Amino acid sequence: MDLSIITVNYNDKKIFEQLVSTREGAIGLEFEQIVSDNASADGSLQEIKTVFPDVKIVENASNIGFGSANNSGLKISKGEFVLFLNPDMKVEPGSLKKIVDWMRIRPDVGIASCKLVDENGLINKDASPRKFPGFWNQTAILLKLPHLFPSVLNSYLYKNFDFEKEQEVDSVRGAFMLVRRELLAKLGWGFDPRYYIWFEDVDTCRECWRHGFKVVYTPIISCVDFVGQTFKKQPSILKQKWFTESMVKYFKKWEPWYKWMPISALRPIAMLLTKMNTIVHSQ
Repeated sequence: MDLSIITVNYNDKKIFEQLVSTREGAIGLEFEQIVSDNASADGSLQEIKTVFPDVKIVENASNIGFGSANNSGLKISKGEFVLFLNPDMKVEPGSLKKIVDWMRIRPDVGIASCKLVDENGLINKDASPRKFPGFWNQTAILLKLPHLFPSVLNSYLYKNFDFEKEQEVDSVRGAFMLVRRELLAKLGWGFDPRYYIWFEDVDTCRECWRHGFKVVYTPIISCVDFVGQTFKKQPSILKQKWFTESMVKYFKKWEPWYKWMPISALRPIAMLLTKMNTIVHSQ
């Protein structure tokens, strides 16, 4: 088996377009499609079973989060390479074979991602590579300083990133993450299960570098990314809760106490600022 394509579904009917596109994208490969469903209640799981009977299904009893649901799919996967792919993505015909062939001649690369564009073919900067989170840039995010001083995140967000150039990066987004089986075998999972959602992708990229592999952005293929349309419907305060919880977990894992403790202390402030912003914009 060349490639396992794992997608987490939670009430997202965009997945049907994605499943069709991945079949066209993987022409020339021996591949499997795996959907790990987080207890969807919109009928999408039953439709997948009906329309795509050959797709392998993992039915999680509840919404166990992004990373853990991907891990559930990984347990039954057989591919030499594993593509973690969001449901709201659309790959180009033949593109998955092209990037798998590229990975085969780059044994130093543990994780690869591609050019992510919007439905108009324009670069989707919300889904671009990022540097590893640092104390100061994450503090700025918690205090909402980028709203007043956008340039404070220039380094973290790879300002002026050349999307036409293949290059090593700190981390890529979990929306499209092609991973070498050898790395997954070393980790024992695709994403650290301590994260519910957020920071699990950057954590895996950091583990990739720690284990001697590279994380590479390559523009040899592109993929349409609709950037979490279902997730955007979640309340802002809930998303902030998940985000800040994961940020603290990330810093506890990778940074000394004198960094994670202040981050943890700032979390209630970030929650309060988000709540105040929600109230202002609801009036």
